[in-house]
Amino acid sequence: MNSKVLVTGGSGFIGINLIDCLIKNSYTVLNLDIQPPKNKNHLEFWHKADLVDYSAIEKIVLDFNPDYIVHLAARTDLSGKNLTDYNANTTGTENLCKILSGNTLNIKKIIFTSSMLVCKAGYIPKTYTDFCPTTFYGESKTIAEEIIWNFSEKLPPWSIIRPTSIWGPWFQTPYIDFFHIVLSGRFIFPKSKACTKTYGYVENSCHQILKILLGDIPITNREVFYIGDEPPINIEEWAQEIRLLSKLKKNRQVPFIILKLLALTGDLLNLVKINFPMTSFRLKNMTTDNILPLTNTVKLCGTMPISRNEGTIRTLKWMKSRSAISNTI
Repeated sequence: MNSKVLVTGGSGFIGINLIDCLIKNSYTVLNLDIQPPKNKNHLEFWHKADLVDYSAIEKIVLDFNPDYIVHLAARTDLSGKNLTDYNANTTGTENLCKILSGNTLNIKKIIFTSSMLVCKAGYIPKTYTDFCPTTFYGESKTIAEEIIWNFSEKLPPWSIIRPTSIWGPWFQTPYIDFFHIVLSGRFIFPKSKACTKTYGYVENSCHQILKILLGDIPITNREVFYIGDEPPINIEEWAQEIRLLSKLKKNRQVPFIILKLLALTGDLLNLVKINFPMTSFRLKNMTTDNILPLTNTVKLCGTMPISRNEGTIRTLKWMKSRSAISNTI
C-alpha cells in the first residue's frame, strides 16, 4: 500500500508543486486547504478545511490516518494589521499539535513550515530559538515555532522548515512581481549596491522537503532546516539573466542617490494612498544582503536537481502558458 501524505495548505504555491511531486512518486495525497487548488488537476485531492476549526480538522486527520504530514497552511502576506490577523499560523499550528499529541495515530514524520522572517533580513540566528521578527507575519511564525517546541515531547518525529525566497511556477506576489518588472523593462538597480540573497527554485524546494520528510529520524528529528538553493543570487545578475533568456535588452543602472530620492517620493505618495513603484522599504530590500545558513540542508539533500538557469527557463515558459507575459522564450 502506498504511503499516505496529508498536506495542509496544498492549494498554495509550494503546496501545488509538492502535491505534483507526491503524485508523480505514487503517494496517496490529501490536501486540506480553505481555498480550492489553482491547479484544477488537484481538485480530487482537495478537502475544504480551516485549521482554526479544531473539531473539523481532528476528524479529517483521524479518518485519513496519514503516514506523513507536511504542514504548509498559513497566511503569508505582510499586510495584516495585527497579530490576530494571522490566527491561521498560530492557532492552526496549535490545533494540529494538539491533535497529533492526543491520539494514537502512527505518523512517521511531520514537517512544520515556518519562515525565514522569524528573523529580519540580514540577521543570522545563533540558535533555533533566536528570533528577531519585524512583521506581524514573522511574529506569528515565531509563536508557531514556540508552540511546536512546547509540544515537542508529545509529537511524532518532526522537523521545522524555513523557506527562503522561493520562486517558480505557480508563484505569486512578491516574486512574480520581480519577474514582471524585469520583463517590462521597469527594473532599475543601484550601481554596486544590488543585494545578494538566498533564493530557492520551487522544484528544488520540494526535493528538499521530501528528503527531510523521509530522512533518517535521528538526523532530522527536532531540527530546523532553511529551504533554498546554493549559491545565493545577486539580484542584478539574475535580472540580467532573465532579460537575456527573454531576448530583451539589459536592465538599467542608475546612481544610488536617484533611487533614494525616488524612494522618499514613494514614501510621501503612499501616505496619501497613491501607489508608487519605489519606496524606502523596497530600496532597502533591494540593497540588503540576506544569505541564510543552508549547510545542514545541503548536507542532507545534496546537489539540487534544477539549476537556476533551467529554473528560470521553466518559470518563463509557465508564465507564458498562463498568459502572464508575452514575448518570452
